[in-house]
Amino acid sequence: MIHDKTRELVMQSSGEEPKRIVLLLLDGLSGLPHPQTGKTEMETARLPNLDRLASRASGGRMLPIDPGVTPGSGPAHLALFGYHPFQVEFGRGALEAMGSDFDMLPGDLAARANFATLRRPTSLSSIVEDRRAGRPSDAENRRLCAKLSAALRGGVEGCQVHVLPGKEHRFTVVFRGGELSAALNANDPQREDRPLIDILPGTPEAERSAHVVNEFLEQALRILADEPKANGILLRGFSNLPQVMPFRERYGLRAGAIAAYPMYRGVARLVGMEVLGAPKNFDEEIQTLKERFAEFDFFFVHYKPTDSAGHSGDFAEKVKQLEIADAAIPRIEELKPEVLIVTGDHSTPTIHREHSWHPVPTLILSPLSLSAPGARFTERGMMAGDLGTFPATQLMPLSLAHASRLMKFGA
Repeated sequence: MIHDKTRELVMQSSGEEPKRIVLLLLDGLSGLPHPQTGKTEMETARLPNLDRLASRASGGRMLPIDPGVTPGSGPAHLALFGYHPFQVEFGRGALEAMGSDFDMLPGDLAARANFATLRRPTSLSSIVEDRRAGRPSDAENRRLCAKLSAALRGGVEGCQVHVLPGKEHRFTVVFRGGELSAALNANDPQREDRPLIDILPGTPEAERSAHVVNEFLEQALRILADEPKANGILLRGFSNLPQVMPFRERYGLRAGAIAAYPMYRGVARLVGMEVLGAPKNFDEEIQTLKERFAEFDFFFVHYKPTDSAGHSGDFAEKVKQLEIADAAIPRIEELKPEVLIVTGDHSTPTIHREHSWHPVPTLILSPLSLSAPGARFTERGMMAGDLGTFPATQLMPLSLAHASRLMKFGA
């Protein structure tokens, strides 16, 4: 987390035209070498624009949380924004709900959800055949959520149930009815061909929550029983509404967030950024950045496909998605941000199919960058950069420094 003394050094607006900062976040950016070629996804991809930026920028590698700690997307993004996730209690459910423009209230319980394919879906301990139910379309997602909502209109065990559509297999469930505890484990085994995990209370106060959630799952199994693929639900990231210091109060920046996926809009809204629309894809994200560029000092722009390809274990697809992101770089440069940052929230190596703890390549381009001519924007290409290996919670102070928005400390 940003040190209190550092926060005191943040310059307040002087009325002059601000230096704009753009943080382009390539989700799950980095990876590990392919067993046959010895090259990572970034080393395999043709990234002429990112390599050009790397040769002019300050570069290094960013540690998402702590050495050896693999982050979830929510904690990783909080760290990027300067809020140490060990000090902010939250779960991804609340972020997904807020990203879906749902106004959570104190006491609400939110959970991140997947539609899944279960083998012999007769009980809460069925075997998971496909954790993503074949990745249904967004339209199919909305149909399934509407089906659940209609059948659960009367609530569950005295609680209202709000089913919020997401993208593909993802959606969010919010339970409202008294003070519900988030001290519950996930029922998601995280791997196919494993049984669902029983949801149990982690504290005595969570017993009612566990009962409500398990009753919901039992009813949902009956409602979805006739679906050929999406006949089950995986829940994780149980959380209540967290409280954090607003981004503008912390950094003196008017911040806008641009993301296609609800969870990332949610974490941005959690820290007080203004969420700019609901773009459907990266092209619409860049267009939104262009249209709203004069209104904010700081922009968070999120790119998801690199992470999705990593989770699918598709090396060639991740290479392709990296190249698509690279091709969009000139459109961002045309806006002439004074500070341009490109990094990832974590690594998602395709050979691993999950997030990992490995440091993430990072570049910061500004008039104050110390460049390394010839550097490439890859995992190994950023090892010798002037930023070194630094914790993600230091990215915002570095961004402010490159924008000349930190005062000198001491005489």
